[in-house]
Amino acid sequence: MSITEELVHITADMAMLEGELKIPANSQGIVLFAHGSGSSRHSPRNNYVARVLNNNELATLLMDLLTPEEDRNYDTRFDIELLTQRLIIATDWIRNNRQTQRLPIGYFGASTGAAAALKASAMQTSVQAVVSRGGRPDLAGSDLNRVIAPVLLLVGNHDFGVIDLNEKAFAQLQSTKKLILIPGATHLFEEAGTLEQVASHAADWFRKYLASAKH
Repeated sequence: MSITEELVHITADMAMLEGELKIPANSQGIVLFAHGSGSSRHSPRNNYVARVLNNNELATLLMDLLTPEEDRNYDTRFDIELLTQRLIIATDWIRNNRQTQRLPIGYFGASTGAAAALKASAMQTSVQAVVSRGGRPDLAGSDLNRVIAPVLLLVGNHDFGVIDLNEKAFAQLQSTKKLILIPGATHLFEEAGTLEQVASHAADWFRKYLASAKH
């Protein structure tokens, strides 16, 4: 499969954000990744998921929502409002970019990035699907009630504490939703075969809701 790759730079206020855009031929949609605290677009786990999505005819944009300087600040890492605004700016870039403007948009969020993805989707009707991996959707607060995009929450069944937070957030969501506990997985899905399950579930979810939105 032929894939177009490009390093992109997106201006957000005074910050310059860097991202890696990959567009397979015949893409059915594009998935924007929102990383968790202390992570980056170089995260091996999210890069693995992105490769699986690319193999399923889905474009991906792995963004650093914070500059290296901002990421060194613990408070900024957990600034959900800032992460949400950066995600919306990156989404606007996708909608205005010639290569991606016609592709339905989905979000893949991990850890705190999941909260930003849900808040950003609540503010934009153009977002067609959201997937959370080991996320903190509870940090999206009252915005959970306003999400209209279909939401898939993926949590390790050994990620104690985070399971409860996801179950509470799941109860608040009013949109099409699904919560899947990945057997044998802890928070980082480092156990054999668990990340593969995450990628497979995510690909199925995005293919279902992004491909249908394209036609």
